[in-house]
Amino acid sequence: MVIPPRLAPLLEQFDFARERLTARMTGPVMDSGDGTDTEVGPMTDEEFRWEPVPDCWSLRRRADGPGPRATLLSGTGEWGRDAAAYPHPWPPPFTTIAWRLSHLSEMLALRADHTTGSRTVTRDVHPVSGNVTEAVAAFDTGAEAWRNALLSADDTTLSAVGHCTYPHGSDAEEPFIDIVWWVNQEVLHHGAEIALIRDLYRYRARQ
Repeated sequence: MVIPPRLAPLLEQFDFARERLTARMTGPVMDSGDGTDTEVGPMTDEEFRWEPVPDCWSLRRRADGPGPRATLLSGTGEWGRDAAAYPHPWPPPFTTIAWRLSHLSEMLALRADHTTGSRTVTRDVHPVSGNVTEAVAAFDTGAEAWRNALLSADDTTLSAVGHCTYPHGSDAEEPFIDIVWWVNQEVLHHGAEIALIRDLYRYRARQ
């Protein structure tokens, strides 16, 4: 398989960001960024859904209904993710690790489907995982699906506008290479947020 030169560094960045985030959530060690291993413990369900400030958006059992300032629970299954129709509440609600990881997993899975799949999957039918083990597995599944979608792209495809038809962004109006770049930014910045919340939770537990 020949990877287009423009895609190769973006694919390498995606792989590293994915691997580092997974290790940061599951342990036993993660890459500290300077080539040495940093010990991390596996995330618990309590930490996964920890709300460090009042009125967080998180994952909720559907029987309990949406959280503060949310008007609906997105996804399918016993659990849903706090959401609201546009325009979203202002200032934006602080979101838990559970919310952020669910958002990432959904985004990756849907973008993969709208690139090389049926191009029909919606948020309404995407499963929401209420425990950390299933949520990490869902992230891995979504990330692998997106990576496979990238491997199907040749250089012409990278320049094609609308190759991805993901309905919750400007994907249908952008060259595919720009979407690849944006997905990397999503994984990088949400991964950093998840890592920071883990740090805050660890120090909270020591008090």
